[in-house]
Amino acid sequence: MNKIAPSELIINPDGSIYHINLKPEHVASNIIFVGDQNRVAKVANLFDTIEFETQKREFKTITGTYKNKKFMVISTGIGPDNIDIVVNELDALVNIDLETRTVKKEHTALNIVRIGTSGSLQDHIPVDSFVLAKYGLGFDGLLHAYDCEHILEKEMEDAFIEHTNYSNRKSRPYIVENDVELENILISDKIFTGITATAGGFYGPQGRILRLDIQDPELNHKIDNFDYNGIKITNLEMETSAIYGLSKLLGHKAVSMNCIIANRANLTFSKDPYKAIENLIEYTLNKLAE
Repeated sequence: MNKIAPSELIINPDGSIYHINLKPEHVASNIIFVGDQNRVAKVANLFDTIEFETQKREFKTITGTYKNKKFMVISTGIGPDNIDIVVNELDALVNIDLETRTVKKEHTALNIVRIGTSGSLQDHIPVDSFVLAKYGLGFDGLLHAYDCEHILEKEMEDAFIEHTNYSNRKSRPYIVENDVELENILISDKIFTGITATAGGFYGPQGRILRLDIQDPELNHKIDNFDYNGIKITNLEMETSAIYGLSKLLGHKAVSMNCIIANRANLTFSKDPYKAIENLIEYTLNKLAE
């Protein structure tokens, strides 16, 4: 068995993995991702018991139980680069023997559910509603660092590139489907579905203009109008495509649940975004615990 070098898999002196500061025994099979470290406690406040808590940098984790199921919630911070760290290190904790630095023969699959806030691109999806991402559309380019061609929705990608006349100086947009089994657990008549787009930044990459001109001022409008066999791009955020891509490559199940706090189409914003996200947290935990 080939050992993974210390420079590639970094272990802290206490035996925890480098960035997220966790050991294998801290990992639950049901994992909630949140971007904001302050939202970790809001999820964990619903837990029946708390077993473990730690934080390093923006990565805060609480492990506990909810309705007799073990859960962990971890803050990823903002953006696909942080998702690269969190998903790879969580996978290493369950699928690599940290002592021998070798890949385990038996694979462990995790259930990963992102609970995040987002802006809707469609006027029929109002603020305070919930969107489950059927697909993640990545503008960030992260997944292209990996051997990923076999998991991509190439025909949908080509249709999007043609529809938007997407600049070939940018990273090619990639599209990955969610895990259908996990979707079936989380879906209900309260949930909108569609394509969640993931940007590599908050301002220019999402079409916001402050003092800098952007490469394609019409891109957001073209994104709004994209339709692939009745599937539209519902919302825009900064993590989903990376979660879907890395999870699928590593053999984990992933779904992104988005609380719509802004509607970019009709320029509205939630009057109580904190209550809306709390409702989504409770909805998601109850579905996963059933």
